[in-house]
Amino acid sequence: MPTVLVTGASRGIGREFVLQYRKAGWRVIATCRDPEGAGLKNSDAFELDVSDPVSIKNVANILAGDPIDLLINNAGIHLAKHANFGNLDYDAWDEVMWINVLAPLRVAECFAPHVALSDRKQMVFVSSIMGSIENNSGGMPIYRSSKAALNQAVRSVAPELRSKGITSLLIHPGWVRTDMGGPNAAIDAQTSVRGMRETIEGLTLAMAGTYVNYDGNPIPW
Repeated sequence: MPTVLVTGASRGIGREFVLQYRKAGWRVIATCRDPEGAGLKNSDAFELDVSDPVSIKNVANILAGDPIDLLINNAGIHLAKHANFGNLDYDAWDEVMWINVLAPLRVAECFAPHVALSDRKQMVFVSSIMGSIENNSGGMPIYRSSKAALNQAVRSVAPELRSKGITSLLIHPGWVRTDMGGPNAAIDAQTSVRGMRETIEGLTLAMAGTYVNYDGNPIPW
């Protein structure tokens, strides 16, 4: 039975990953800040706050020696308030960079030994098309810069991960109807996650460090 660990599993895309992988027969390690409050009460649900390095290390230590075939770095934030030029909130910018860039890399570092023990050896980072510099139509510099930084960071560590046999992937989930995406988004979470799972299933080591849409089509950097 393959194992997947999902961060930000309490709602939206993260919760849908949990539901679909459980239905597919995987062992699902669901992590979020309040698993009980999110209704994730079982032995493979863990309290993990990606903004807290100690919290990340604690869960990694609890799971020491457990192979994790697929690590999905899903947790992220988008603070729309005071996010445009002339009214930028630099404290909020710092928070978004911490959660969207530093945290997933810290999670990846802490759980790399677990992934290396597995058969599949896959790390997926949920990014956004808004991290594309070529496709930048302007606006929302805080969120865009965080996803562009995540893309660059993952692209930079991909060769080292590949040397350990680990395939890394940056994936845009689409514009999804969640609390973050809003009610007018183009697709629902089920469609997004189903597409991402199909793309992940086709991953090869040669694709390490690539940046794609949920349907597998490449996105320009």
